[in-house]
Amino acid sequence: MTAVVRDPIPLPVRSGGRGGTSPHQSPARSGGGRPPAAGAASLALRPLLDPPRRAARVIAVFPSALYVEMRGGPEPRVLAVVASDAHRLPNSVVVAATRREQPFRSVREGADAWVGDGRVEAGPLHVRVRRWWDPAPVLGTMRPAALGHGVRTLEAAFAAAGMTGGGLSGHPDPDVLAACCAAGDLAGAVEAAERIVGLGPGLTPSGDDILCGLLVSLRLVGGAVRHGRTGLGWGDDPSHSPVRSAHKAVWLADWLGAAVTADAGTRTTALAATLLHCAAAGGAGAEVAAVLRCVAGHEPPGAAVRRLLAVGHTSGTDLAHGVLAGCRAALALVSPVVVQDAPRVTA
Repeated sequence: MTAVVRDPIPLPVRSGGRGGTSPHQSPARSGGGRPPAAGAASLALRPLLDPPRRAARVIAVFPSALYVEMRGGPEPRVLAVVASDAHRLPNSVVVAATRREQPFRSVREGADAWVGDGRVEAGPLHVRVRRWWDPAPVLGTMRPAALGHGVRTLEAAFAAAGMTGGGLSGHPDPDVLAACCAAGDLAGAVEAAERIVGLGPGLTPSGDDILCGLLVSLRLVGGAVRHGRTGLGWGDDPSHSPVRSAHKAVWLADWLGAAVTADAGTRTTALAATLLHCAAAGGAGAEVAAVLRCVAGHEPPGAAVRRLLAVGHTSGTDLAHGVLAGCRAALALVSPVVVQDAPRVTA
C-alpha cells in the first residue's frame, strides 16, 4: 500500500522497474536507462497516474520544474514535476532533488512523454511515485470570531510584507469580484470572474491566479467555519437550492468554480486551466496552504506570507489577493458584523 502524507518527505532513489519490456514502453525505457527516481505525487493526480501509461507532451521546462500535458482526456490534464525546493503546485510530483542539482536539464520542451502506471517519463527523466500527498490543508473547525481574528492578522501580515497590487493592479474586476463574493452575489461574481479568466501573460495569467486563491479559500475556509449563519442558498425557494444545508461560501465556491472551469481549456493556458480545476476542488499549492493554516490559527503568518509573495513574478501576489478576497467573503457570509471594522489591504 502506498503511503499518503500531508507533505512530501525526502525519498530515496530506488529502482521500481518491472521485468521485461512493455510493447508500449518509450524507447528510452526499452534501452535500459537509469533506474527511476522516487517521487511524491499529489492525490489530485491519481486520475493520471493510476491508469495504464498514456502519451503526453512536455509543454515547458524550467530549472525548478517541468510541465507535461496529457493528449486528451478530462482534467487534470497538466502534471508538474518539481524539485524538492520549488514552488509546489497542487498538481505536482515532487522529486528528491533540488534546483541546484538540475534534475530537468536533459529534458526538452516539446519532447514526448508518458504518464501512468505510477510513473512519469519525459526523455531521460523517469519518476516512480512512492508517496502521495494531500493538496487540501487541514484547517480544523473555526468559529466566525476566530476567522475574523485570522483575517485581520493576515491583512496586517500582507501589509507588513509590502504586498503590491499584483499583475492586474488598477484593473477594476478583481475588486468587483471580491465585493460580489462578500455580498453573496453569485451572478455578479460569475460575470467579474469570466472577465479575468486568462487575463495576463505567462503560464499562469494573473486573473487565473487570483481566481485560484479565491476559489480554494472560499471552499476550505468556508467549510471550516461552524456556528455561523447558514442558509438554503440565494433563492427564496428551498427546492431550488443545490445543496440545502451547505455553508454559503462553499455553495458559492461550487457554482463559481463550475462557471470558470466550464470553458477554461479554451480561454487560458493548459496549466492555468488545470490549476483552476484543482482550486475549485479545494486543491492548494504549498504556499497557499500554509497561509490558510495561518488564518486558522495553526501557525504565525510572517514566514508563510513572505514565501507566498515570493512565488513567481506576480503569481504569489495575485494568489494572495485571491486568498484574502476568499477569506473576507467567507467571513462576511457567516458573520457580517465581524468584518465591519476590519482593515483593508488595497492594491
